[in-house]
Amino acid sequence: MPGPIVGITMGDPAGVGPEIIMKALGHREVYEVCRPLVIGDAGRLRAAGRVAGQTLAVKAVPDPSAAAFRPGTVDCIDVGLVPEDLPWGRLSPVAGDAAYRYIARAVELATAGGIAAICTAPLNKEALHAAGHVYPGHTELLAKLSGTKEVSMMLATPKMRVIHVTTHIGLLDAVDRIEPGLVERTILRGHEALVRAGIARPRIAVCGINPHAGEHGLFGRGEEEAKVAPGIEAARAKGANAEGPLPADTVFFRAGRGDFDLVVAMYHDQGHGPVKVLGLEAGVNITVGLPFVRTSVDHGTAFDIAGTGKADERSLIEALRQAVALAPR
Repeated sequence: MPGPIVGITMGDPAGVGPEIIMKALGHREVYEVCRPLVIGDAGRLRAAGRVAGQTLAVKAVPDPSAAAFRPGTVDCIDVGLVPEDLPWGRLSPVAGDAAYRYIARAVELATAGGIAAICTAPLNKEALHAAGHVYPGHTELLAKLSGTKEVSMMLATPKMRVIHVTTHIGLLDAVDRIEPGLVERTILRGHEALVRAGIARPRIAVCGINPHAGEHGLFGRGEEEAKVAPGIEAARAKGANAEGPLPADTVFFRAGRGDFDLVVAMYHDQGHGPVKVLGLEAGVNITVGLPFVRTSVDHGTAFDIAGTGKADERSLIEALRQAVALAPR
């Protein structure tokens, strides 16, 4: 049985996205688990292939039904928009707009059932904003385009998975935003995602906000008792195997040794820091709560090495594997 069709958005065409796509699709094993379809710019992919030393052909197709999905040829829905002389590694509103258009086309395809999942190469937030698309990042953009009110960001590595209650807001704003209902919904979204991935009863650790998870009121202003603990209890009442609030300074060590299947982090750096210490090449970003599966590399556009052939494709390959694991059959 053929694997699911995974739409790979090219990301910012001035960044490393085109290069890591060409490198990743040079691995035959990718075609053994899925049918990859790039949504981007065929000419830019060919240029990236030359930079990366790849001999893959690139075939422009109008829709998924016209793709062959054969190793050695990259199928691409050619949105265009990228001039041939667009420089590598430079901020450009043209590139930012192109990245937005790739995402918009992918959402259309996923919503219509033309692709089973979306896997995104990195975009540049500053370029996106320069093009007039003012979103904090992929997660918020995908939520808006799909009409989804609330989603969660999950980071996954071979050793650890972390889902976030808040992400791209300041720390003081994050603490203000955290409330029992949001904690409950985040836990349940993570629980449901792991059940779909084949873990029947995920073990979930929930971080506190303050040092030592407040240590029974010694630190902070009672945030654990008022904001976190009630959300955990509500999620438990709905079937989640959740434990906490737990001190964040030890819970990631425990998760890394296998005590938990998922850690719930309260804010961006609480969750991102431990995951990225494990290595960017293995990390995958998953948006949980969308009406379709979305995974992504866990690194940025790397303008400093774009166009040099140095970019590492391993995070994209892992993101494709995660998309397959979560995609409906």
